[in-house]
Amino acid sequence: MKLTMLGTGHAAAVECYNTCFVLSEKDKYFLIDAGGGNQILMQLKKAGIPVEQIHDIFVTHEHIDHLLGVFWMIRIIGQKINQKKYEGDLNIYCHSELAGKIESIARLTIMPKIIRLLGGRIRIVAVEDGEKRKIIDHKVKFFDIGSRKAKQYGFTLKLDNERKFTCLGDEPYNPENYEEVRKSEWLMHEAFCLYSQNERFKPYEKSHSTVKDACQAAAELKVPNLILYHTEDENLPRRKHMYTEEGRQYYRGNLFVPDDLEVIKL
Repeated sequence: MKLTMLGTGHAAAVECYNTCFVLSEKDKYFLIDAGGGNQILMQLKKAGIPVEQIHDIFVTHEHIDHLLGVFWMIRIIGQKINQKKYEGDLNIYCHSELAGKIESIARLTIMPKIIRLLGGRIRIVAVEDGEKRKIIDHKVKFFDIGSRKAKQYGFTLKLDNERKFTCLGDEPYNPENYEEVRKSEWLMHEAFCLYSQNERFKPYEKSHSTVKDACQAAAELKVPNLILYHTEDENLPRRKHMYTEEGRQYYRGNLFVPDDLEVIKL
């Protein structure tokens, strides 16, 4: 299993793409969020991931930096279906409140010859808190992260030998999700900025966390592998070094601060 970070930036980042990533194994791909625009298509191309091979997308929540790229995926995959260049179906997973919004926006913005595929070969699949699905041949469990803003879901995915990969969405770890997160081999946690720069970037006003907060949470949970993402972009050239340096003060496991298009073997 590989994780390809298509984007690592927060909503207003312009020096890197908005946070979204792909989990892949052999020729099967699971796209999580799609960023804020059609640059999702460029990022997939740069990563060497064929759109024709993506059959599963999960949308964590309704914020535009995670959602808008999904409509480009619907459009392009819909075109390929109509051109008989896409085998199988596309499943777009999200919580029930978001499912109707995605369909409504799609119907307002995408041409009828593609919209007619909704409910057929393009399906918007509403999932509930605690619901389990099999995606790219792995067990996936969705859960409500308890967001204080827009309703948002994270997920766990079982790797080989029952190792667990957990994505918390783009908000700090919530102790209410302890049962979902505990015993995770891998944890993805947002880190809006360095703790030393929290007065400058004010992550807490946005319901986000710092590198220090994310690393302390991972240390308390005894997670051996931590991936930090959804960051500011002003420190981008030195982000990996700066975030790793601060993180090492609070976390002794394997710390990853990926750049856009970086691949991590799980």
